[in-house]
Amino acid sequence: QVQLVDSGGGLVQAGGSLRLSCAASGRTFSNYAVGWFRQALGKEREFVSGISWSGGTTDYVDSVKGRFTISRDNAKNTVYLQMNSLKPEDTAVYYCAAKRNLFGTIGYSGRWYDYWGQGTQVTVSS
Repeated sequence: QVQLVDSGGGLVQAGGSLRLSCAASGRTFSNYAVGWFRQALGKEREFVSGISWSGGTTDYVDSVKGRFTISRDNAKNTVYLQMNSLKPEDTAVYYCAAKRNLFGTIGYSGRWYDYWGQGTQVTVSS
């Protein structure tokens, strides 16, 4: 069992930055692939970014490429999502998710993941 806690959301002006954190407890987090998803009001949840257990594989949805960076510190059992040049359309609740996976793959569907954080609100004002 893994418990995930999302944090770091807030209100920021367009062009600003935030860093989200996904802190894990309960198991060896370094064995887990992690994804970030977001859900805006009235919209479906979408994949934002993912990172493999080693950090060797990362990916992003096209709309955030070049602006967001995912990373992990396995010694701290934490995955980060650095979000720069934020836009109003980035406004959503952001969730991290994890799945034990040592194949170096990333899941792009929420159904692939087994554990979820509680979510953190990101609001970008224009």
